[in-house]
Amino acid sequence: MRSTLHAICLGLLGLTGLPALAQDAVNIRPDIPAITIETPSGPMTIDRIQDPAHEITGEWARTSRPCPPFCIQPMTPAPGVTTIGELELLDMLADPEAIVIDSRTPDWFEGGTIPGAVNIPYTQVVDMLGELGCAIDFDGWDCGDARRVALFCNGLWCGQSPSAIRAMIAAGYPADRIFYYRGGMQSWRVLGLSVTGD
Repeated sequence: MRSTLHAICLGLLGLTGLPALAQDAVNIRPDIPAITIETPSGPMTIDRIQDPAHEITGEWARTSRPCPPFCIQPMTPAPGVTTIGELELLDMLADPEAIVIDSRTPDWFEGGTIPGAVNIPYTQVVDMLGELGCAIDFDGWDCGDARRVALFCNGLWCGQSPSAIRAMIAAGYPADRIFYYRGGMQSWRVLGLSVTGD
């Protein structure tokens, strides 16, 4: 009886034109299998690896690194900064007014990053505030028109984006315009989300 009812429901979905969701699909959310974002290189699709048996390996499977320098980072790197997860980061990637910043060094960026992210290394972020909506003035930076930015690095143990965030705030960037994706590349890869340059 149950399998007959299931078949009838699936048939009705097909007749009404509603999409039937694959039972084994690895979606981002139940209602979102993938998203497409605009990048300077053209549209890019972000989805998840569809193999339920997939496992991360190599650098991203490591659980322990020497501290210092690879110490567990606080949930909030500075007062006023909002920490976000993957769904909020995806929303920012889809927002043309927001900028998602990979604050790692170029070698890490080139080895794979989040689609749509721009590379501004943590050591150079203060020099690049003009790219984020700030204007140079006699006293340093005027960040009254600063854009919303999200920063990330390698993961919960990476101090590059927290260092960049604190430097930005010290230079005058408003903390409430900064979002911190604490999970970084390790969490992104654990979830099997698309990576560029890999």
